[in-house]
Amino acid sequence: MALPQDPEKHDFLAVGDTKASSDYDKSYPAPPAEHHDQSVPGCYDPIIDRYTEDEIKRIVRKVDLRLIPLCGLMYCVSLLDRTNLSNAAIAGMTKELNLRTKNPDRYSVITLVFFITYVIAQPPTTILTRFFGPRIWLATITLCWGVTMIGFGFVKDWKALVGLRLILGILESGFFPGVVYLLSTWYRRYEVGRRYSIFYLIGSLASAFGGILAFGLMQMEGIQGYGGWRWIFIVEGCLTCLVALLGYIFLVSFPDNEKSRAIGFLSPEERRLIVARVNQDRGDADLEKFSFKKWLGGASDWKIWAYGLCFGCATTVSYALAYFLPIILNLELGFDTGTAQCLIAPPYVFAGMIMILTGWFGDKYRQRGLCVAFNAMLCIIGLAVMGWAYGDNRARYFGVFFATAGANANVPSVLTYQANNIRGQWKRAFCSATLVGTGALGGIVGSTVFRSEDSPTYIPGLSVAMGSQVVILIAVGVLTMTFKSENKKADRGEKILEDSLPFRYTA
Repeated sequence: MALPQDPEKHDFLAVGDTKASSDYDKSYPAPPAEHHDQSVPGCYDPIIDRYTEDEIKRIVRKVDLRLIPLCGLMYCVSLLDRTNLSNAAIAGMTKELNLRTKNPDRYSVITLVFFITYVIAQPPTTILTRFFGPRIWLATITLCWGVTMIGFGFVKDWKALVGLRLILGILESGFFPGVVYLLSTWYRRYEVGRRYSIFYLIGSLASAFGGILAFGLMQMEGIQGYGGWRWIFIVEGCLTCLVALLGYIFLVSFPDNEKSRAIGFLSPEERRLIVARVNQDRGDADLEKFSFKKWLGGASDWKIWAYGLCFGCATTVSYALAYFLPIILNLELGFDTGTAQCLIAPPYVFAGMIMILTGWFGDKYRQRGLCVAFNAMLCIIGLAVMGWAYGDNRARYFGVFFATAGANANVPSVLTYQANNIRGQWKRAFCSATLVGTGALGGIVGSTVFRSEDSPTYIPGLSVAMGSQVVILIAVGVLTMTFKSENKKADRGEKILEDSLPFRYTA
């Protein structure tokens, strides 16, 4: 059955004005009159002069309050549902389904197969976000994977888990790139850093407190004859279905879609202001007619693949920690099941602090590559302590803080890095898909590097993880030199960047 497209405009929800201010960079000076064409980046729209800076802050704040918390909550259940295997594993799933085998390593197979369909389904599902609209599409796939997650609680053997993980990969593939694409259309380039960080921070609550939630659900052991690990999947799947309903009611559409009722919380003039600000910054707020050639044309830009490489290397560590940290804390560092699940939270809280700090720094000082490099170096230090402080469990746990912070803080940092340095709606859509797709490839590596035979030091896996961060440093170095060189050529009038005369890369 075909999904309905976003309905015609209808003001179904009004959000009250608030004087709370959001971070906002002052508008660029209006260029000469000959450039007052809204289709040209850096152009000027007179509507911007009708509002004071405080009024613009208030309008942007309305968008923040409507968009960021809900997208973060939906991403929270997404991460919770794809990474709760580790909590279920130490809660009895491994023993009941006989997963502790080496040929094959059944647990690694179950974690791995998710990313196969997740990568394959990325490109078309991102386009469908535009076709159906974010409210319809993202809420629908969230509901479907919530139902799938409930099914995890009723499996009889490990092969059924493999099948369900394949389905979960298809359904979740459209969410993260769709949300990243949606967020990028509402904000200017030097506003997205902190907002991506807050979005991902809310999502990371799944990793921070998922273990504590799982520990509570484990206490349902024996109810209706089901093990505690089964209730982890069943209850968390029900929570996902509830969040999907909230998404269907409250999620917003793209700002250029004036006919959608999902942006009824803004007046027509306020919506036009949002579009004008984005066009003034980079000139791509208005939707271009879909062209497969134009969409696929983004593949010819090597920088898009460099962003993807950085993202994949960041997720190699973030996924490895998500899937194996509870097991390492339990089996290798000697903490009991409940303690291991609770000890997951503090490193992710620290990671959230680093996310906000780097997001604020990057937006304020208009630095992107520096933030990515800092996070990668922080991760390398943490991984080194985890691997080479063997015998001192407190030191190894301290290393977990740095590794977790560096890897997870780099997710929003790399997202902002690429968002600041591309133009065009369909190139942005292609880049969102490829970025998250390469991130999934990092998940494949991360789900397999910590092998049981490498216990208790896991030196091979930690070495691969550290190597991935070195790759990030190299890629950022190459991109930084390229951006500075290209910007100098544009300043001298020798080159037009991203089909825009005033556009400059952000190093």
